[in-house]
Amino acid sequence: MTHALGFTEEDLRRLAGVRSFERGLGYLSTISRLEIGDEAITAIVDGSNTYQVELTEDEDSGLTGWCDCPYGQEGNFCKHCVAVGLAVLGQAESVPQQRSAAASRTRLLDGWLESRTQEELLALVREQLADDRDLRRRLELRAAAAGEDTGIVRERVLSLLDTRPFARYGYVEYADAHAYGRQAAEAVTALRALTASGRSADAVEVAREALQSLGRAYGKIDDSDGLVGDVATRLAEAHLEACQTARPDPVETAE
Repeated sequence: MTHALGFTEEDLRRLAGVRSFERGLGYLSTISRLEIGDEAITAIVDGSNTYQVELTEDEDSGLTGWCDCPYGQEGNFCKHCVAVGLAVLGQAESVPQQRSAAASRTRLLDGWLESRTQEELLALVREQLADDRDLRRRLELRAAAAGEDTGIVRERVLSLLDTRPFARYGYVEYADAHAYGRQAAEAVTALRALTASGRSADAVEVAREALQSLGRAYGKIDDSDGLVGDVATRLAEAHLEACQTARPDPVETAE
């Protein structure tokens, strides 16, 4: 059983610590959409919000976990990761078969995609974009960051930080703060893409507006979990990275 998975219950306890491990036991019944792939294990865990969990195994570093809960986003192996790990251990005997089936599906998909023409692939992407707004937003940001029109990037970044779609009564309640934080985090990705594409001066200006926008909105968000505050920290880091490359006027930057 251990060989098939590469980790044990004791590994989960060591990675999470006693407190998170014990709390993870209570989340076993909340797991859904558990999928054991050829490279990763993914699942959805319902807690105070709905969280996405991914476990990966590496021969050198061993088991690692990622979760989009606030504690997990800080790099910790959280209680949700523990719950998914325990759920997988509970079906360890079938894991090799599930991984083999996943690898076969991956090979089939790769072969099918490679056999499509450019026109067929474009049609497929456009079909997905019509049904998946999150995917469309991410690709729009990538296209804008790779292009020359900084105005588009600015508009998209500020729209990602707009609280109005989440503020039912002029205030982002706790139940909606997580979804808002996940959306706002995409603004960080866009700013870093601007800097990476050689447009750090533009990234500095857009980052400043983004920080001001989030600063104005923060007082109307129930950020009890600290997720939005984490986005603000990452925005500041993206601004610093851009400044280190663009070298803007120090006095103006200080002000």
